[in-house]
Amino acid sequence: MLNGMWAPVVQSWQWRHFIVSSIRNDLKVRFSRSVLGGLWMLLNPLAMVLMYTVILSAVLSAKLPGIDNRFAYAIYLISGMLGWTLFLEIVQRCISVFIEHANQIKKINFPKITLPIIVTGTSLIGYLTLLIVTLIAFACLSHLYWQGWLWIPVLTVITTFLAVGFGLILGVINVFVRDLGQLMNIVLQLLFWFTPIVYPAHIVPESLQYLQKLNPLYHIVESYHQVLAYNQAPSIGALSAIFALSCLLLWMAMRVYRKASSEMMDVL
Repeated sequence: MLNGMWAPVVQSWQWRHFIVSSIRNDLKVRFSRSVLGGLWMLLNPLAMVLMYTVILSAVLSAKLPGIDNRFAYAIYLISGMLGWTLFLEIVQRCISVFIEHANQIKKINFPKITLPIIVTGTSLIGYLTLLIVTLIAFACLSHLYWQGWLWIPVLTVITTFLAVGFGLILGVINVFVRDLGQLMNIVLQLLFWFTPIVYPAHIVPESLQYLQKLNPLYHIVESYHQVLAYNQAPSIGALSAIFALSCLLLWMAMRVYRKASSEMMDVL
């Protein structure tokens, strides 16, 4: 039983060189016909950060409580977008990963569990680029507090675990129910607006705030806000609960994958 549960983990470690080379190839293919190549990984987040900083701060120049900076809204928005972008990228890619690589799965004998790991690795590289751009931007805006940035590795691990667990379950189900991918596009859009990313959490009516706190992304995004925008420690209790939920989702995802792995070959 234990060996069976840990088999995908062991397989992933045995195929680690394949995973690393696939991540490298994925990045090369993404920019293969581009003149600037991998520079787009830096330019895209840089453009996003500049847009938030210059345009939105000019339109929404009012200061947010707790942030003593004229670019307060941009700082708040960028901080929340960090966590959301990582979660969204991993979930979206995991949902379609088995279908997109159906031909490869049929022709090549390799553990299918490596595919979600590959797309997660690629997503983390893009996220790291966004982190670097954000670090530079916050330094230019005189809003760089190292105490808060020390929490980023913890938040990154929790967000990644939650996204992979959620995405892998959906990715397996999507092989059998293809409408799920389209449905999740709508659900993720609703989840974005149900999470306090573009607005402060306190403006939500008190009668609805308890519902908002049932959303795991609420606690993750608010933790990013606390450590980057407000230079405060996140809620240890909330993060511990989300980490426990993330581990539970990962465990469930591995069970779903193991049970459906053989049948996925026939459906693909």
